[in-house]
Amino acid sequence: MSWKNSLKIIAAAACLVLIQGCATKAPFDYTAYKESRPRSILVLPPINNTPEVNASYSLLSYATRPLAEAGYYVMPVTLVAEAFKENGVTQPSDMHATSAQKLREIFGADAALYVSISKYGTVYQVLNSASIVAADAKLVDLKTGKLLWSGSASASSAEGENQQGGLAVLLIAALVKQVMGTVMDQSHQIAGITSTRLLSAGIPNGILYGPRSPNYGKD
Repeated sequence: MSWKNSLKIIAAAACLVLIQGCATKAPFDYTAYKESRPRSILVLPPINNTPEVNASYSLLSYATRPLAEAGYYVMPVTLVAEAFKENGVTQPSDMHATSAQKLREIFGADAALYVSISKYGTVYQVLNSASIVAADAKLVDLKTGKLLWSGSASASSAEGENQQGGLAVLLIAALVKQVMGTVMDQSHQIAGITSTRLLSAGIPNGILYGPRSPNYGKD
């Protein structure tokens, strides 16, 4: 292969990298959301796709605040859990499988939020460890069954850490983090960050402001 052909291949590869690096996520289509304009939201207990048994209710405990701050009335999670229990439904997967019409009849909410957790817990490595929480969510109109919004978010305790230092320093830091991770449940705190990133209004491709917000109708 000639050096000219090699240069062409390198140039093409560089262009591809630049294109991929500059690619951004397409804007979410809010047409159905703006037509529906829900006032109240029913937050279903998240489906837990991780081995950590506390993941679902850990994330659920943080979900109400960002939605309320965005301007929505959020159905009290304890009353929701009790209502499901009275109807013989105790597992999040069964709650998610309940029809939109049935959820509307029981709770009277305008929309329901379905959350699935893909990562929750501490990941241990030789020279590092991190508590990671990742989740996906979708908002569904309970009157029509239409998808209003969907998104995903994640957070890690290792964000912004400086890994510089000698091997001895890194080993000591890793040991301290593993001990602290065992004593303290960092994942629960990280779940709060993930929930805020996932369910806050006023961010790119996030949920829209609700009717109780002064920003309602401006997004």
